Amino acid sequence: MKLLAASIKAMTMQEITQFEATGHFAIHIQGQDCVIELSDVEIISEDIPGWQVTNEGRLTIALDITVTEALRKEGLARELVNRIQNLRKSSGLDITDKIRLTILTSAEMNDAIQAYQAYISNQVLATSIEMVHQLDNGTVLDFEDFNLTVRIEKI
Repeated sequence: MKLLAASIKAMTMQEITQFEATGHFAIHIQGQDCVIELSDVEIISEDIPGWQVTNEGRLTIALDITVTEALRKEGLARELVNRIQNLRKSSGLDITDKIRLTILTSAEMNDAIQAYQAYISNQVLATSIEMVHQLDNGTVLDFEDFNLTVRIEKI
């Protein structure tokens, strides 16, 4: 049985696909032919750590879901753009109005803002983004794990 189990574990994807299609698979072990029926085994797919795996029939798709530092920063920058766009709308600004953006420094956001400053500026039509240590009359934006205070001023 140990040799049979080892042979089954060593099957390639092509052999497994053929096994599923035909319903049986022949293995030669120590001079003997063994035929395994599909009902003799259970074929399962396992998630790979850091990957989302799904399959249907002969198609298997694996997606790397590891969030790198660069992806995290980009996600924060995109979320900031979304929040500022909503703030522009609720403030009654026209879609073409240019703004000056002031942001209270934040350990959670500083790196993302610096890395994606041009992107943020372009998306929200900010002629400048100023990071400050104190901000009066700002709007608090609620992110999932922290708050960020910003102020937008029409130019």
